[in-house]
Amino acid sequence: MGLTETREAQFRDFVSARSAALLRVAYLVCGDLNLAEDLLQTTLTRTYIAWRRLEGIDSLEAYARRVLLNTATSWWRRRWRGERPTLDLPERPISDQSDRVAERDAVWRLLGTLPARQRAVIVLRYYEDLSEAEIARELGLSVGTVKSHASRGLAALRARLADRPMALETAEEAT
Repeated sequence: MGLTETREAQFRDFVSARSAALLRVAYLVCGDLNLAEDLLQTTLTRTYIAWRRLEGIDSLEAYARRVLLNTATSWWRRRWRGERPTLDLPERPISDQSDRVAERDAVWRLLGTLPARQRAVIVLRYYEDLSEAEIARELGLSVGTVKSHASRGLAALRARLADRPMALETAEEAT
């Protein structure tokens, strides 16, 4: 097996081992499965192009996640923010255990309204369970900036959630 075939085999192994985790991060960052799949494909393409240069790098997944986050940020900056047509109308809340689903959905939707860096920090911190230092390395920021983005993002989410009627109150009224 030649050097090129070895590198391609290594890349295939990397993709099969880590693409599910990268897809999860992509989905958490952008909130849309189709867009997340496109983001993952773009990330893997860019990683493949740089694969030869990455030999000896400590964490290939961290590199790929960084490419993913940078690409998502770039897409977010260029994206048109007008109307988004949908076939499905939102469901009405009911008084059973679906109130938890409604709250989770509200948090997901509100997460999508945060600026790209705040959203990336919150996703990496609370969904990927990375430390502030790891997030700082991933995003090329200082630890203080990561803390600031996390604090502002959580404050914005709390404020926006406080403005919404909680599903728990709806469930109490029904009993």
